[in-house]
Amino acid sequence: MLSQAMRYSMAMVVIIGGGPAGLMAAEAAVTAGATVELYDAMPSVGRKFLLAGKGGLNLSHSEPMESFLACYGTRRALVEPAIRSFSPSALQAWARELGVETFVGTSGRIFPIDLKAAPLLRAWLRRLRNAGVQFHVRHRWCGWNERGSLLFTSPQGPQNVQAYAVVLALGGGSWPHLGSDAGWIQILAERNVSIVPLKPANCGFDVQWSEHFLTKFAGHPVKTVAGTVKTVDGIMIRRMGEFVITANGVEGGLIYMVSSAARDVITTERTATLWLDLAPDRRLRQLGQDLSRPRGKRTVATHLKRYAGIDGVKAGLLREVVSNDMPADPIRLAAAIKSLPLTLVAPRPLEEAISTAGGVSFDALDRRLMLRSFPGVFCAGEMLDWEAPTGGYLLTGCLATGRLAGRAAAEWADDHCSRRL
Repeated sequence: MLSQAMRYSMAMVVIIGGGPAGLMAAEAAVTAGATVELYDAMPSVGRKFLLAGKGGLNLSHSEPMESFLACYGTRRALVEPAIRSFSPSALQAWARELGVETFVGTSGRIFPIDLKAAPLLRAWLRRLRNAGVQFHVRHRWCGWNERGSLLFTSPQGPQNVQAYAVVLALGGGSWPHLGSDAGWIQILAERNVSIVPLKPANCGFDVQWSEHFLTKFAGHPVKTVAGTVKTVDGIMIRRMGEFVITANGVEGGLIYMVSSAARDVITTERTATLWLDLAPDRRLRQLGQDLSRPRGKRTVATHLKRYAGIDGVKAGLLREVVSNDMPADPIRLAAAIKSLPLTLVAPRPLEEAISTAGGVSFDALDRRLMLRSFPGVFCAGEMLDWEAPTGGYLLTGCLATGRLAGRAAAEWADDHCSRRL
């Protein structure tokens, strides 16, 4: 018998986690005809989704599917079925059904017209509630009890909930104050589910700046540059973008795009080199010729600005890395501008990262994202062992795996409910 302090209920499908993956799993399950209840530990759902959209909600990317899928690296084959079933164009159509029109930016990224996450989330939650999805916030999942019921703590006390199928969409370990605290790892590991240790992804890196450079340039953006990192396999990865100088090192879009490679190199070699091209629109030969023009009475700083477009924080980076004495040879100076070696010492801590790598091993899952050792329990989103750069790839992957797991959970629940009847 359950104590009176405990509530006992039966739901066909229970979703645990109210981020993008969990919400999409709920939508897929309820659309398939399941009765759905969603539980989340926070006071409201979609908190990380809302914060990520503060600077402009990047939903996905419009590039060809092959290059889109390549951004999932070694996990491409594992997430490809989910993404092909919910492609970037399908995501745009889904947003349009919610009354949110999208556009493709000059970078190929897909955004809502108003660039905001809140209107989309409000419309989404309204549709889910109208479809019958029941939400339970401030309910922290603690595992299963001895009878196999889901166990939650809540403001009303312990809660026991049974379900025909469960979707775990509990996120990774970044931004724990928004709910992704990786507390689920111990619960699953104790039940011998294979877990790949979490690592920071889409993260900043520590750089040993001089006090002079920090005082002058901390917080400054470095715009329109290219960065190249060599992977542990010796492959050179080059990306274009911007980044920011921080008190600890570097962070921002360009850094996140190469963070996976840099992190893994640091793991094996203790440091990684980010080769910066401070003038990506200039060819080395032409740059050398321009800098070879007579300087006359002009200072080196004026000469750099006039003939190389290098000033401000870029000039500061050049002096910081090369030394205070700029190369007198204009050809060497041009080479430094085109390939400035910046030493990355360590990735920033897990809780600061935008996302995490690692999680539930795909070896522990079948093609429907169901745990092989726990029939009827499915996993989705960032708690799976995959990673992707920001730019829409991460969010698309979360939504797509949530949709796949939600549909599969509804099918499982329907099958097992029919058997009981």
